[in-house]
This record gives sequence, C-alpha cells and structure tokens, in this order.
Amino acid sequence: MELDEFFVTGEPLIYGGMVAIVLVSSAIIFILTYFKKWTWLWRDWLTTVDHKKIGIMYILSALAMLFRGGMDALMMRVQLAFPDMNFLAAQHYDEVFTTHGTVMIIFMAMPFLIGLMNIVVPLQIGARDFAFPYLNALSFWAFFFGAMLFNISFVIGGSPDAGWTSYTPLAGAAMSPGPGQNFYLLGLQLAGIGTLATGINLMVTILKLRAPGMKLFKMPIFSWSTLITCFIIIFAFPILTVALALLTIDRVFGSQFFTLTGEGLPMMWANLFWLWGHPEVYIVVLPAFGIFSEIIAAFAKKRLFGYTAMVWSIIIIAGLSFLVWVHHFFTMGAGAFVNSVFSISTMLIAVPTGVKIFNWLGTLHKSKIEFTTPMLWSLAFIPSFVMGGVTGVMLGMAAADFQFHNSYFLVAHFHYVLIAGTVFACFAGLIYWYPKMFNHKLNERLGKWSFWFFLIGFHVCFFPQYFIGLDGMPRRIFYSAPEWFTLNFISTVGAFGMGVGFAIFVYNIYYSLRYSERETDGDSWGVGRTLEWATPTPVPHYNFATLPEHLGYDAFMDMKENGETTYDKKKLKHIHMPSNSGKPIIMMAILSFASFALVFEWVTLAAIGLFGGIIMMIIRSFDYDEGYHVEVDEINEIERTARGLNNE
Repeated sequence: MELDEFFVTGEPLIYGGMVAIVLVSSAIIFILTYFKKWTWLWRDWLTTVDHKKIGIMYILSALAMLFRGGMDALMMRVQLAFPDMNFLAAQHYDEVFTTHGTVMIIFMAMPFLIGLMNIVVPLQIGARDFAFPYLNALSFWAFFFGAMLFNISFVIGGSPDAGWTSYTPLAGAAMSPGPGQNFYLLGLQLAGIGTLATGINLMVTILKLRAPGMKLFKMPIFSWSTLITCFIIIFAFPILTVALALLTIDRVFGSQFFTLTGEGLPMMWANLFWLWGHPEVYIVVLPAFGIFSEIIAAFAKKRLFGYTAMVWSIIIIAGLSFLVWVHHFFTMGAGAFVNSVFSISTMLIAVPTGVKIFNWLGTLHKSKIEFTTPMLWSLAFIPSFVMGGVTGVMLGMAAADFQFHNSYFLVAHFHYVLIAGTVFACFAGLIYWYPKMFNHKLNERLGKWSFWFFLIGFHVCFFPQYFIGLDGMPRRIFYSAPEWFTLNFISTVGAFGMGVGFAIFVYNIYYSLRYSERETDGDSWGVGRTLEWATPTPVPHYNFATLPEHLGYDAFMDMKENGETTYDKKKLKHIHMPSNSGKPIIMMAILSFASFALVFEWVTLAAIGLFGGIIMMIIRSFDYDEGYHVEVDEINEIERTARGLNNE
C-alpha cells in the first residue's frame, strides 16, 4: 500500500484536520511533560477503577465527540444553506453525514449517559463502586479505543460513506470497497463490547449492591431508568454484535450473508440493525427521562408525582421497544398486514410516554419552581419532546409514512426526539451533578446564556425542516434546490446558534474552574432528595463512611428531616476497595491494534493482536490482587476534613 493510499489526500478540510490533530497532540504532550504530569495521569486516571473517575472520562470523551459530530453537522448545514453550494463534494458530504450520525449516537449520546450513570448510580443506591470495577475500566477503554478507531478514519484510510445505518448491499465490499466501511464495523464492534459489559455490570450493581433496606420500588427514578436500560442493552447489543461480525466476514473474507449474490439477504441487515436500532433509541432516551425526573422533582421541591406509574411506564416502553422495528422500513414491501401490526405497536408506545408527561406536569403543579439552569433544560425538554413525539405518531401510521419517508420531515422528527430527549438531558444532568464531580458549580449566568442560544438555535434549525420535508426535500442529498432556499438558510442559522450555545458551555467550564466557589456542603443546590447528595463534596473514593439503612423514596430528604448523615463515627469499620490496574487499557489497546489491522485486511497482524489480547486475558485470570483496606483512622480524617469538623 502506497503512503497516499494510507492517508486521506486531496481535501483541504482534511488537511486542516490533520494539522489540528498534530497541534493538539503536541500541546497535550508538551503540557504533560512541562508540568511533569505523566505519572499522575497514569496512576490517577489511566489505571483507575473508581467509578467516578471513569464516569468523568466517559463524559470528557463524549464532549469531544459532541464537538466532532457538531462540526460535521455545521459543515452539512453550510453545504445546504444555498442552492448549488460547492463547500463539500458529494463524496465528502456522504462521509460527513455518515460520521455525524454514527458519532452522535454511538460515541456521544450513549457514553455521555453511561458517564452520568457511572458517577451517580452507585451513589444513589449506597454502593461503594460497581460490582465489577475492573470490568468497568475495561468497558471504558473498549469504548474509547472503538471511538478513536472510528474517528481516525477521516485522516487514515477514508471515512465510511454508507450512512449511520450502513444498509447492505450499499455497505458491502462490492459497492463500498476500501477500508472506510471496515472502520465503521470494527469501531462499533469494539465500543459495543464495552457497552454490553457495562450493561451487565450496572444491572448486577443495582440488583446486588443496593444499601440495606433500599427496596427496588424505593430506588431513585434515575437508578430505575438505568436498570431498565441495562436490560435493553443486554438483549439488544448482542444482535448488533452478530450483525457487525457477519458483515465484517462478508467484507474481509468474502462470505455472502448480506450480498445480492450467493443467496445473500440484504434485507436481513435492515432487520438486524433495527432490532438493535430501535431499542437503542430507548437506551439513550430512558436514562434521560430519569435525569429529567430527578431534576424536576428537586427544583419543584416536591416528591415525584406518580412514581410507581413512572416506573411501570419505563418498563412497558422498554418491552414495546423490541416490537416496533419494522416501522423504520414500512416502504420496503413487508405488506399491509405486517405494516398494520407494527403501526399499532408503534403507536402504543405513545401511551406510557404520555403517562410520563403527565407525571412531570403533575410534579410541577402548584410547586415552587426554582429556575436554575438544569431546571430550564428540563422544562424546555417537555414541549420540545412532545413535538418530536407527536410527529413520531404521524410517522408510525404506515399509510402516512409512505408520504413522509426519506424526507426532511423524518430528519426533523428524529432530531426533535434525540436532541430534546437526550442532548438536553446530557446538559441538564452534567450541570446538576457537576458539583459532585468537580467540587464546584458551573456559572449560572453563563449557563443560562448557553441554554437560550442552544434552545432557540435548536428550534430555528429543526422546525423549518418539517416543512422542507413536506415540500418534498429528500434527506441524504448534498444540494439544495432554489425552492427550498429560505427554509434551508433559516435552518443553517439555527445550527450556528446551537454552536454558539455549545461554545459558551465550554467556556463556562473554563470560567467556573477558575472563578467558582468551591463547595463546602455535599447538598450543593440545597434541594437534594436522593442519596448522592448525602455524601460530602468532593466525594471520598469509598463513597460512604457508613452505609445508610432503611431508606425511603427520597432517602436524603428523610435523613435531613431526621438530622442524620452517612458519617457515624461509632459505626466506622475498615472498608475494602479494589486496586487500580493498567491491564484494562493495555488489553484494549492491543485489541484495538488487532481491529486496526483487520480494517486494512492485514489478517496476520490482526491474528497476532488477537493473540496478544488472549494473553492479557490469561494474565488477568491469574491476577490475585484482592485490593486493599481503608483503615478507620483514615476514614475518620477524610470525613472530618470533608465535612469541616476538624475544629470541633
């Protein structure tokens, strides 16, 4: 292979990307070297098994992916702003919309929420860490190297260009030769293994490590939504894993699972993809519902209205999510009866979702709302998501879907659901729990500027797209006709408004790091209801000095009313904690090397990498490190310092 075949050449924007990568990498290496932080980086972060630090790494990675996916979106909007625009060539546009969708769903939305789950769920249920901390670190590095593998495709080998759904036969070797589509398959495979392991890990953690006395129907609603999401992950992700493996075998080894020849079944890919893909929507939406529920109850200063109905609604939505996948291809000839069945099952989801809307409105009814930034994101979510949901019901009607399908109407619906339902929740949850991660709040004034720019930009961007779609503009085209100019231009202006909102949010992180007051109280907002707010800030690495017992719906509210804390000197005992380990990052780095080799179909190198991964698994199997104990004196000292009791 020639060097100009290995690196992507001929695109000025990609040359700019290469320069940016070199400059940013050089700056990071210089800073770490100049401030002598390599040891700190390895000891405290790269080898950590602490769920809180792993959660922070997930969120930082997701923010970087939000920037990447957002830049892709802006490039698409610039291309579509004017008729006959030549900002992106057709091939480059195909690559950009493929990477935008994949990055936002797989490498931004899911890891962002998993990051929040990592940090919050063990604290909410009174656990010291995940059930399997080592596996948690392994899961993060699987996601991280999967994301890196996918992202380097735009400078090495070439990006995938068959859409984020990667439909066959378009994504097969005959119609998409070269390494681009292999990056998609191997990157998602690696990250997907990490997500599946996280699902199992979190499910076991919630079922087995809850504090004594915390019954399932007394868990905080975010933990409930996480538990149900884990079940969806466990049942949905193996389908994607198998589908990705079969398509990889098709492309690399010449089998015929999804080809047009050799009795292959291209439609089988569409079925397998959406058997995973539709539950995937709920994997990123159900935890968001949990986040909004926590924030609305906290800043409305009321117990969540209809808690039990909310839990059952989540369970029913999760079950129905596996029964609607055909609505993604009503137009592909399944027949009237099949379309009718899936049309009805699709519209059934609106029932439990509607119940949840009334739960939130009931909680807000006659409450004293505190309009903080996370509350603003949560309040903005309700009408925005309803607009996405109602248009979803329209698309769920098979006969109507024949008119809307493949148009910008669908693009608008999809973004109204996933940005309002998931991205708003990511911002709301991060701002709400930010003090638990970094010991200070984000600046509220900058936060509200960021919120309003993003919210107004969002509606200006996507609301016109409903009408462009009704006017006949198909999705996935790289040009805009003159009759669609006005609405497309307005949509592009809105996209830049969202970009400004995100830029202010990033600046807020820097500004708050420098100027915000450090927290002295674990209940940073003063309205905490659940157990995570009972811990001091910063949260000790063992989470709880003493585990609370006999917990109600709003455990921390009960503790505040009774004058109790999670620090009882008389009950202190030494605490067993897991040791950090470098094996997870090394193991996944080796497997990512194997995946990279397979992308270019260097089978021998891939086999060597796979063998290295197996060796690491064997080494782990004979690792008898059983962790360490935090002694009572150390716990006492940490708690007294964190709670400001040293002068008493």
